[in-house]
Amino acid sequence: MKRSCNLFNRLLLRVLTVCVAILVLPMCFPFHLRAATSPVQKKEIIAYIFPKDRILTPQEVSATKLTRINYAFANLQNGQIVEGFAHDAENFAVLNSLKRDNSSLTVVVSVGGWTWSGDFSDMSLTKQSRQVFIESAVKFVEKYELDGVDIDWEYPGMAGDNNRFRPEDKQNYTRLLKELRERFDKEQKKLHRHLVTSIATGASTDFLEHTEMAKVQRYVDTVNLMSYDYYVPSWDKTTGHHAPLFTNSADPKKISADRTVNEYESAGVPPEKLVLGVPFYGKSWTQVPDQNHGLFQPGKEAPNTYLPFNALTSLQNSGYTRYWDSTASAPYLYNHDTQTFISYDDPDSLKKKCEYVIDHKLAGVMFWEYTGDSANTLLDSINVGLQRDSRITTETR
Repeated sequence: MKRSCNLFNRLLLRVLTVCVAILVLPMCFPFHLRAATSPVQKKEIIAYIFPKDRILTPQEVSATKLTRINYAFANLQNGQIVEGFAHDAENFAVLNSLKRDNSSLTVVVSVGGWTWSGDFSDMSLTKQSRQVFIESAVKFVEKYELDGVDIDWEYPGMAGDNNRFRPEDKQNYTRLLKELRERFDKEQKKLHRHLVTSIATGASTDFLEHTEMAKVQRYVDTVNLMSYDYYVPSWDKTTGHHAPLFTNSADPKKISADRTVNEYESAGVPPEKLVLGVPFYGKSWTQVPDQNHGLFQPGKEAPNTYLPFNALTSLQNSGYTRYWDSTASAPYLYNHDTQTFISYDDPDSLKKKCEYVIDHKLAGVMFWEYTGDSANTLLDSINVGLQRDSRITTETR
């Protein structure tokens, strides 16, 4: 009996020693050596891809640098979602094949857009008409093995591109998204995968006044802010930044992405639902006087007013000088000889925007449009800019 007690005491002592070591030894080391890093939710990087009537190739899309692809656009006909272009079927197959390189990539179809938003008001008018659309959306998703639908209604309660609109659009926009989400919740149980519902939204106060965003945000994964085209040469006869991060006090319109984010949050959209939109293109004015290097000066729409980033990279070698507005965190180009002003985003401004997304705890970044930057200069900048948020070091806790 005495021998058994001694054996028991020795075993008990060993157990106590191990327990003390587990509790005490970690305290002897610096915190950053005890735990390296902890994973957090990855920021969204959402690409709108708009191939129109051509077939995409897998090589032209860097799947590993994206979290979601929004294919633009499907159309609305007789209240149902239909293919927008001749080669949509082939392109959906190409985009789905990219999941071999990035298994977490989602492929979503975007419906409407500036040109094809004319039937949204009619489609959303009654529960029956909304149901027709929603069932067609389910069939569309199943047919092309997609991961959801992005509603790009431009805009509820407003004319947009000379579209039909009604005061009831405000409530019907909410009803449409609520009923779509409820139907997708049922469908995804059958498909065994999450189905995305998202929206592309205007960056104006008018858009918020014509919608119920505090309610709408409950039914979508992300609210993709079109925080660009704040200045458009076809209707703005004064030059300005078309995608500034912050408001320049000299800006006659007092616009910026920061203002838009603040207005959306005030309207009831939580930051973790907001995706900051950035342009992969520039806007240009001509006949702009050489004052303030053309910024906030009178001008006229240039013949080639829409310039993909691909076309902007060589301009500094052909008479254009790059300037930086430190207040707005926005670059611009001005040609003193041709009196041409160009507003755009570049890697420096996107670095600032990524910092903003992280600091303000937004959901991520989306951009229009992928093919505007075939060299991935801007996409790489976004990936690097959001990288510091992909993991949190315990030193900063």
